[in-house]
Amino acid sequence: MLAGLIFAASTGFSSAHTVKLSTWNMDWLTLRPSGDPALPDDVPGGEHRDFSKLAAYARHLNPDIVAFEEVDGPLAASRVFSSRTYQIILTPDPVVQRVGVAVRRDLRVTVNDEVSDLNVARPDAPHQLRGGLDVSISDGQATLRLLVVHLKTGCWDQPLNQRQHSCPTLYKQVRIVQDWMLERQDEGEPYAVLGDFNRRLTLHDPLMRQIEAETPVTLTTAGKASPCWGGEYFIDHILLGNAARDWLVPDSLRVMTYRNDTVPAGLSDHCPVSVRLEMP
Repeated sequence: MLAGLIFAASTGFSSAHTVKLSTWNMDWLTLRPSGDPALPDDVPGGEHRDFSKLAAYARHLNPDIVAFEEVDGPLAASRVFSSRTYQIILTPDPVVQRVGVAVRRDLRVTVNDEVSDLNVARPDAPHQLRGGLDVSISDGQATLRLLVVHLKTGCWDQPLNQRQHSCPTLYKQVRIVQDWMLERQDEGEPYAVLGDFNRRLTLHDPLMRQIEAETPVTLTTAGKASPCWGGEYFIDHILLGNAARDWLVPDSLRVMTYRNDTVPAGLSDHCPVSVRLEMP
């Protein structure tokens, strides 16, 4: 049975070593006009997006670090996350739905090699998949390694022996994510894997059990329901590994919903998910 819904509380500026870590799927955020050949026919162009409202919600969210998905380049991202406040980094993927991160300028960011293997599509496939963004973020005393992902859609909670639809693709991608996590585990680095997993991960999900069997992690959304999805399990997740598990501030999981719990035109069909970490 689902636990109670988790809503956002009012936010203020973080203390020196407390960071608010968030993930937000921006839902085809682009500056391209409707009808652009890079956009599907049913995806509206940038003229239909309410960038001022999105930026207002971003200010209310007030993250120190926010991973984002489905963003078409740094210019589109900077319309939501002010470049005066945030450093903006995206993968170099030649797709519209790129992943990236916005990090407050008082934190140091090191960009590591992209996890391009997450694009498991054939080179001649008409639709390429997204790589993962790998960055290390430091407050001057501690460092957190991040992998930002947006995995294949369509395999919400099927069993591991499912060999139809998009499940084999998702399972390949999760194996690649696990390999990255095993490297962090061997190196002893505090890390987080966050983004849109397109999977209703719970502690009872067989895929989550497979992950935990090799790489003990904290699924910060475990046992909670998302108000953004009408009380369903989360598909946007933040996983913490190594020492980062101990940094999690208890009961700090929040979901920032839109006014009246609806999705106003021009915003996103996902809500930002966040936790707070106490970095030593």
